[in-house]
Amino acid sequence: MRIISGFLKARRFTVPKNFPSRPTTNFAKEGLFNILANRIDLCDLKILDLCAGTGNITFEFISREAGEITAVDSHPNCLRYIQKNSIELGIQELVTTVKEDIIKFVQRTDQKFDLIFTDPPYGYPNYEVLVGLIFEREMITEDGLLIVEHGRETKLDHLPQFEFCRTFGNVYFSFFKKQI
Repeated sequence: MRIISGFLKARRFTVPKNFPSRPTTNFAKEGLFNILANRIDLCDLKILDLCAGTGNITFEFISREAGEITAVDSHPNCLRYIQKNSIELGIQELVTTVKEDIIKFVQRTDQKFDLIFTDPPYGYPNYEVLVGLIFEREMITEDGLLIVEHGRETKLDHLPQFEFCRTFGNVYFSFFKKQI
């Protein structure tokens, strides 16, 4: 796992064996951030990373000076790994970690975010529930964006806020925007 661009560019992380999460591939992450660079200004955003896992996406956003990130994961080893790397990178003040189930977090938070990225385990049974709750709870700012990473078997294009989907190998990113 490596940081592709920004002030932390080329920093590498070794994910421990038997880690409870799989990082987004560098190929897919590079494709995602190319799309984002052409759609929005990443500077000084309030970002939510649901199922943050290794922190791969969190660290890439911070490296590109995207602002403050809240990283949510239910697994304590994931959060310890993110916290450890945040300290080593000197960016711990930009990352808030929360140990909680993502559905429960969405149900209880009153925060609004400019960008929400979520990467539940492939085959996650509640993709539609999660997307619906995020929009129902109005967690995204007016021009905000929700990005859901998923596998081939998951279809989300029928949801009302769906905009488009991009594929990078076996990684799919579905993009959603608030309907105005």
